[in-house]
Amino acid sequence: MTESPTLVLIHGTNTSSYCWNGLVRELTLLGHRCVAVDLPGHGEEAYYPLAYQAPQDPVGLATEPSPLAKITIDDYVERVVDVVRRVRRFGPVILAGASQGGVTVSKVGNAVPDLLERVVYVAAYCCVDLPSISAYEDTPENAGSLLPEVLRAMAADPAALGVSRINWRTADPDAMRGIKECLAGDFTDEAARWMLNALQPDEPATIPLADAAGKADTWGRIPRTYVRFTQDRLIPLALQDRFIREADRLTPDNPTDVRSVAAPHVGPYGRPEMLEIFDELLRR
Repeated sequence: MTESPTLVLIHGTNTSSYCWNGLVRELTLLGHRCVAVDLPGHGEEAYYPLAYQAPQDPVGLATEPSPLAKITIDDYVERVVDVVRRVRRFGPVILAGASQGGVTVSKVGNAVPDLLERVVYVAAYCCVDLPSISAYEDTPENAGSLLPEVLRAMAADPAALGVSRINWRTADPDAMRGIKECLAGDFTDEAARWMLNALQPDEPATIPLADAAGKADTWGRIPRTYVRFTQDRLIPLALQDRFIREADRLTPDNPTDVRSVAAPHVGPYGRPEMLEIFDELLRR
């Protein structure tokens, strides 16, 4: 009997393993093994500045140090590799990441390709020709990104604090509208508020600068799936398609398995289309 795989899930920026809760619940009810990882500084390790609490202190929010400033991409990779090694004892491992989580997926793929059955990118950064997230920011395919709308809520100078600190509780109605349009698309206002309250303010500022290009002789050997979110306004569809093209040029004998879901950047990941995709991948 063939061993069934375990799905390991990596969250994106400013969030935690909780974002996968709906998908993990439904996949588990179908009999699959899943584990969602909290990267260092996230989930139970998250840091919420005192100045972030009500009533907010804008000056304190701009200056209060964050322990996440010391965290690097190597810490992310170490955390995930440890989980992959532990679950690999029970069978094949499928590693999936959303958004900025794609950086960690690629780095782990470069580090331990023989431990991975498949990598999956969910509307995620999948660097190939260019080394980092920041290197793709000025590409033509990224021109439609609404990330600047989110950055209107930036509460501190990343160069000074070492973290990107977003005030998800901003009272600026224009900033809130921009965040919703960028991340949540057709969500109701109530659903968007729920989403914002699940986010944490701080993220290490160095992660978008990290060299995360997939290498042909390591990462490139692993079968991969890219799930396009066609309504994504943070990572435009054109940029998602560029990632797919670059990966396929690098490994023509290992083409990307491409799926499409009509969803905004934050999904939610537990929607029925996502359940169908991952159920199929886990049953292969």
